Amino acid sequence: MDFDFQGLLLAVLIAVPVAFALGWAASRMDLRQWRRDSRASMRAYFEGLNLLLNEQQDKAIDTFIESVQRDPETAELHFALGNLFRRRGEFARAVRVHEHLLARSDLRAPERERAQLALAEDFMKAGLFDHAENAWRALEGGSYDREARLALLTLAERSRDWRRALELAERLDGGSAGSFATRRAHYECELALAADAQGRADDADLALARARQLAPGAARALVLSGQRLQRAGRDVEALAAWDELRAVQPAAFLLVAEDYAAAALASKRAPAARQTLQAQYAQQPAVELLAALDRLDADDPHGPALRAARWMRHLGQSPSLGAAGHLLALPPAQWVPDGLQALRTAVAQAAQPLQRFRCAACGFEAQHYFWQCPGCLSWDSYPPQRIEAL
Repeated sequence: MDFDFQGLLLAVLIAVPVAFALGWAASRMDLRQWRRDSRASMRAYFEGLNLLLNEQQDKAIDTFIESVQRDPETAELHFALGNLFRRRGEFARAVRVHEHLLARSDLRAPERERAQLALAEDFMKAGLFDHAENAWRALEGGSYDREARLALLTLAERSRDWRRALELAERLDGGSAGSFATRRAHYECELALAADAQGRADDADLALARARQLAPGAARALVLSGQRLQRAGRDVEALAAWDELRAVQPAAFLLVAEDYAAAALASKRAPAARQTLQAQYAQQPAVELLAALDRLDADDPHGPALRAARWMRHLGQSPSLGAAGHLLALPPAQWVPDGLQALRTAVAQAAQPLQRFRCAACGFEAQHYFWQCPGCLSWDSYPPQRIEAL
């Protein structure tokens, strides 16, 4: 049987263009389908965004869920849905969305890091700090390294792991996040307090020395140094530490004003301390300084009259219930003639106040002075002078 070479060649010449045409048509159909799907996804995305702008979160969530079910490969819709769940406090659902994203093998590296960041934020908001720590650790060394280290530092503070906090702050210090010297000094002060509680005085001394070296102008190390010296009976050295505090942080001196008076009495230095406190009061009229002066005059036969005169003058300049309370503790016979009117003015202006320390960062109020705000975890955000607020 003769081989029909010409027929075969003709068949090949016909088949190749036909196959090419069919392939081209199929690719066009796939391209059009892809474009339709893409347009549908974008429409759903913008529809959900519009609902969010109109504060219709429930409808926005429904829209995003429907879109994700229709096109489960769209990462942006997953991110939008997860963020919505987190904002509404539905942390378990937010975690599931972001874990689903991380489980995808086709997710690109930037999107994978973004999903890991979102998952870490889910755990933080939910209060699952052990899970959050693991999620943040997975981000170290990547695009979100700074955010991860700052979050890990926050977690170390929450758990009061001051050595871990020191390590993290040292790695962050001097970088794009700014200086952490003051925070590191606070961590050293915390370690000093822990060492004192365990009877390790030498370790406490070293920690306070490191704190002073890190932040020479910070108040806390000087406050603690003076208090430790006073407890040890080294009153003259305590006064020297607090004199340094008064020079570098005059406002913080109010925290130890009465302790200063007690140390002066114990070391027979009351006259010099009285002059110091009076000079400080002239610059910064505060109830704490007057209370310290009262302590110095406790054994003076003319003490009640001196104290009454001081509190009257203070009430005339700065009416407050705190000052009024101190005046009421003195015998009325010692009051100057205008004392009752000054007291009435103070009560009228104060009108049911409560003495508080208020955080300058978040407004959290407390009767106790905090070096770190329990509300927002800011350091040194409490002005040392109490406020009186309704």
